[in-house]
Parts: sequence; C-alpha cells; structure tokens
Amino acid sequence: MAIILPDLPYAYDALEPYIDAETMHLHHDKHHQAYVNNANAALEKHPEIGEDLEALLADVESIPADIRQALINNGGGHLNHALFWELMTPEKTAPSAELAAAIDATFGSFEEFQAAFTAAATTRFGSGWVWLVVNKEGKLEVTSTANQDTPISEGKKPILGLDVWEHAYYVKYRNVRPDYIKAFFSVINWNKVDELYAAAK
Repeated sequence: MAIILPDLPYAYDALEPYIDAETMHLHHDKHHQAYVNNANAALEKHPEIGEDLEALLADVESIPADIRQALINNGGGHLNHALFWELMTPEKTAPSAELAAAIDATFGSFEEFQAAFTAAATTRFGSGWVWLVVNKEGKLEVTSTANQDTPISEGKKPILGLDVWEHAYYVKYRNVRPDYIKAFFSVINWNKVDELYAAAK
C-alpha cells in the first residue's frame, strides 16, 4: 500500500485572497506529489521497514542508511504538507479556551505568540518550516526546521506549521515573506490545531 497524495480538504481557490489558487495547484499537485513519489521510491528499496513514516521519522537511525536522507527529505515533505493542508481553512475559527489559556501561559498573550511565530518564520534562513509544537515536557514551543525536517524527529508533536519555502508564496507574494506569514493567520484552522493539541498532551 503505497503512500498517496491526499486531496485538499477545500477547493484550490478557497483560501483566496490569502493563498492563491495557482500556488495551491503548484504546491499540492506538483511539489507534494513529488515528495510522495520520491518517498515511495525510497520505501520500495526496503519493504521490510514498512510505510509508517511517523514512526520511521521519529527514529531516523532505524532507517537504512542508503535511504535515510531520502526519507527525511521526502517522507518529511509528505508528512509536513499533509498536515499543512489540514491546518488551513476558509472558515473563521479561533483557538479553544484551553489552547488560548496555554498560549497565554507560555507566551504572555496571543499577540506575543503571533510575534514569536512570525519572527521564527521571517528569520528561518533559506527553505524550511516554522512550528508550534508540544515538546517532550508537554509545553508549547515555537520552533523551526530546515528543508523538510519534521519536529517528530526531535520528539516534538507539531500542532501548527507554516511552510516558508519560496514555492509556498512566491507566485503571489514574490520575495515578501512577511506578507505571506501575516496572511496565514487569516486562514489557520484552529479547530484542527485544538484537535492536535488535545491529542499531543
């Protein structure tokens, strides 16, 4: 049972004007599909390890050396993107009272969390992701990863993530990454974040 590209949970143009339809087509149909294809090609070389990418990437040393980096890159790329699509919605949502309280306790306020997340996304050099995670101590933390690395490999559980590779925003925002980061906050699916937070605790 090979890994498959998940459908978007909304139409390609559903996140307009914040995320444009052309970007969604390229990002989902081309970039994400390439990660799926390359992850499957790597896994075919070692059918004995199975296809549970979360388990494999939680213990990267268990991955055979000849496909380890390919799975970090492409398996991570698949997991990151599959989560990313679910973390956005055209609906207006808000954090639950429990998550809002945890954000306030950790960062001081929602605005201070947004500032910390924005700073991490803005200063991530080159390609990568910025995350809100539940760390090993069960606390919220803003972190970022390079390329398609996943916080799962660091023992952290991602509950919110933003792709800051240029392919995620260049069609609409050109080189102005901060405008894209600001737009992201208008399409966050806080219901999904709440669900992931509850599971991660």
